[in-house]
Amino acid sequence: MVIIYILYIVLLVIGFVAAYVCLKIKASGMNVKDFFDFIFAINDLDTLYIYSKRKNNMSDIEQKAFLKEAEKMFSKFEKVPSMIWEDEYEKYSQVLETYKAIRMMRWSETTA
Repeated sequence: MVIIYILYIVLLVIGFVAAYVCLKIKASGMNVKDFFDFIFAINDLDTLYIYSKRKNNMSDIEQKAFLKEAEKMFSKFEKVPSMIWEDEYEKYSQVLETYKAIRMMRWSETTA
């Protein structure tokens, strides 16, 4: 019986902590869903950063996939204030530069 009471107390504390976190996110002006999408987008940023280092060796299919995934990641980062992700700025900047370079290269191929 004591174990059940302890379990209820632990679940209650976890519920309060989750509610507090959600309220803090809302108070900062963000949607909770956008914040958690951003958390998952950080993993995408790490993957895209690795691919951005080898931009000259990408095939057309890899370039298209990179552009598509980068656009998704950029849209998720735009919804969150930059002060939250300032530690990831160097990776974000590298991915953005690679994105721009691939877009310009593909644009020049289509107009030529």
